[in-house]
Amino acid sequence: MTTDNNINNDETGRNERHQQRMVRKKDVVDEKIAAAQTEKGLLLIHTGNGKGKSSSAFGVLARAVGHGLNCAVIQFVKSRSDSGEEAFFRQFPAQVSWQVMGEGFTWETQDRERDKRAAIAAWEEVCKKLADPKIGLVILDEFTYAFKFGWLDLEPVIATLARRPPMQHVIITGRAAPPELVAVADTVTEMGMVKHAFQQGIKAMPGIEH
Repeated sequence: MTTDNNINNDETGRNERHQQRMVRKKDVVDEKIAAAQTEKGLLLIHTGNGKGKSSSAFGVLARAVGHGLNCAVIQFVKSRSDSGEEAFFRQFPAQVSWQVMGEGFTWETQDRERDKRAAIAAWEEVCKKLADPKIGLVILDEFTYAFKFGWLDLEPVIATLARRPPMQHVIITGRAAPPELVAVADTVTEMGMVKHAFQQGIKAMPGIEH
């Protein structure tokens, strides 16, 4: 029969083992932090079939605004300007430039040349941002589709990203990020989908989906 003393002894032993593990873990983490001394602008990619790629990027945007960075958002596919995130960040015009430059989803436009022209125009705007050292963060939302559909050539894009100001951060979102782009990125997150409300016939809800 389990007694109170046995329970207390088990808990005491468990707590002691936990503390010992955390001491060892802290030593490992502290060593890694001490070794990470490089400061540079980062290239991040949010890709995968799951929800949250753009939402995550806009979370970083909020963080960057909080740190006083000047930021720019260029949206390559979306054509609507009624999203909740845009409405929010429009409240910071001195820090955030927001450009919706897409023609809409490809299955809606059904016009590859029209989509390509829009992507080229958006990339021209991006190049201006990538040449401006006063901009600390540039978000290229749904940019990967420019390569999936052949709207832009990948090699000159990678070269331009490499030439950007040394402390400028860039976040690229979209499914099926090209391997060559992944290779030059600093941080890549692939978001997987376990289930989605849309699969259950639930419409896109304001505040969650847009």
